[in-house]
Amino acid sequence: MLEALTDLWPALATTFVLFMLVGFFAQLVDGAVGMAYGVISSSVLLAFGIPPAQASATIHVAECFTTGASGVSHFLHKNIDWRLFWRLAPAGVLGGVVGAYLLTGFDPTFIKAVVIAYLGCLGVYMLYRAMRKMREEPPHLDHIVPTGLVGGFLDASGGGGWGPIVTSTLLGHGHTPRYVIGSVNSAEFVVTIAISLTFLFALITGRFEIEGGLLVAGASLLGLIMGGLLAAPLAGYVTKTMPARVLLAAAAVLVIGLSIWQGIQLWPRLLEYPVFKDMVEVAGMR
Repeated sequence: MLEALTDLWPALATTFVLFMLVGFFAQLVDGAVGMAYGVISSSVLLAFGIPPAQASATIHVAECFTTGASGVSHFLHKNIDWRLFWRLAPAGVLGGVVGAYLLTGFDPTFIKAVVIAYLGCLGVYMLYRAMRKMREEPPHLDHIVPTGLVGGFLDASGGGGWGPIVTSTLLGHGHTPRYVIGSVNSAEFVVTIAISLTFLFALITGRFEIEGGLLVAGASLLGLIMGGLLAAPLAGYVTKTMPARVLLAAAAVLVIGLSIWQGIQLWPRLLEYPVFKDMVEVAGMR
C-alpha cells in the first residue's frame, strides 16, 4: 500500500498543482466579472479525458467552497437584492437537480460531444460580451424564474453556465451590476449544494462511477478548491487594475480553443454513432 502511494505521489502532486492553477485563474476571472469559473474548469477537465458527469460533479463540489465564501462576502457588503435571490435560487435548484440527474444517465461519449459544443458556444458568447457594451433597459423581474431554471439546468448538465447565462441576462435587462453579481453568486451557492447532492445520490445508487481512481479525483478536487480560495481575495484588486473585458476575452479564447481541440480529438469516436455517420455522409464531409 505504501509503495503504491509512493509511486502515485508525483502524479498526484502534479495533478494537484495543475488544477490549483486552473482553479486560481477560473476564480480570478469569475470573481472579477461574475462568470466563467465552471466554463473554464469544465473545459480543462474534459480536455484531460474526465467524463462529463464526473467533471461537473467535481466542479460543483469545489464551488460549494468558493461560492460559499463569495456569498458571505456579498452578504457582508450588502450586495444582495433579496427579490432577485428568492426568485433565482429555487428555480436554479430545480433546473440544476434535473440537469445533474439526466447527465449521469447519458452515454459519456455522446454527452461529451454535446457539452463540448455547448461550452464552445458559451466561449463565443463570452467573447461577444467582452467586445460590446451593455445596453440599458428598465429592470424588471418577469424573466428571472425562467432564466434561473435554464441557468441551473445547463450549469449542471454542461459543467458551467450559471454565470454566463444568468449574470449576462440580468445585466442585459438593466439590473445594477453590483446587485446582479452579488445576488447571482449568492444564489449559486444554494444551487451548487443541490447539484452536488444530486451527483452524490447518483454515485451512491450506482448511476455513474468515478474514473481514474479516488486519489486522482481527490487531488484534482482539492486543487480546484485551493486555487479558488487563494484567488477569491484577489478578485477585487484585479477588478480595479485590469479591465473586466480583457479578463473575459482571455477566458473566452481559452474555452473556444479547448473546445476546438477536444472536438478534433473526439471526432473519430463520434463517427462510430450511426446518427453522426449519416450526417457526415449527407454533408459530404467524409
